[in-house]
Amino acid sequence: MYKFVFSALLMASAQSAWADPAVIDNVRVTSEDGLWSFDVTISHGDTGWDDFVDAWRILDVDGNQIAIRELIHPHVDEQPLTRSLSGIELPDGATQVGIQVRDTVGGWDSKIRTVNLN
Repeated sequence: MYKFVFSALLMASAQSAWADPAVIDNVRVTSEDGLWSFDVTISHGDTGWDDFVDAWRILDVDGNQIAIRELIHPHVDEQPLTRSLSGIELPDGATQVGIQVRDTVGGWDSKIRTVNLN
């Protein structure tokens, strides 16, 4: 029994280690009437329902989530993919935000892309 559980855990952690992280290729930011729009382009080796990019989010400079864009299905044949989020109100005086991406295997990527606001 213990041998089986250990083997299953070892296989699960190996799968996570081999999974490719999602990469933020580009972020386009625009502002109109005090509201912001974000177009985020992401590359990832989506393989299907077992491993795909399922969200990206906007963070303030302290790492607090401002908004999230969830992706509800794999994009195996659409790479890289661009998804938008509009009507975002940012904190007064904000000069930059972070963009972070998540996939179903690795969770939130530890890398946060800093975006300067003009």
